[in-house]
Amino acid sequence: MAQESVVYGCITDMLFAREKGDVDERRDNNQLVTASLPSAEDWPLLCREMFSAPRPAIDFGDCQTDVIHFGSSYKAIEHEWDEWLKHFEKILHKMYWVTATVHLQTAYNGTHTFVWQADDGDHIPGQGAGSLRCEWVREDALG
Repeated sequence: MAQESVVYGCITDMLFAREKGDVDERRDNNQLVTASLPSAEDWPLLCREMFSAPRPAIDFGDCQTDVIHFGSSYKAIEHEWDEWLKHFEKILHKMYWVTATVHLQTAYNGTHTFVWQADDGDHIPGQGAGSLRCEWVREDALG
């Protein structure tokens, strides 16, 4: 049996009190970044098909959070995890965001949660990658 790993999470961007054009620019930029990723057919670590950025169904006036969801299953991605993280941070570098959360579920090493927080309230494309913290949760599947 293959050692399957599941990776999923979200990237958030808080659109509080911004001008309509600024909001559209942020959304369009983030959509272009994920759409420019390679296709799943090319077997990349990160592909455009694993990302979903639904347009908000409800407008909350001055406070709204855009959420970009992503997820995929891999064969033992933890063996290439450093490379996966490099690719993900490269994507974040090009996007507008406030937080990014990645969950890595592995069969043998439990669940790891990685959270990036923008250093200056929100990340602007081309700036640093923000602060990263990692949590590890070991769950006993036999219990």
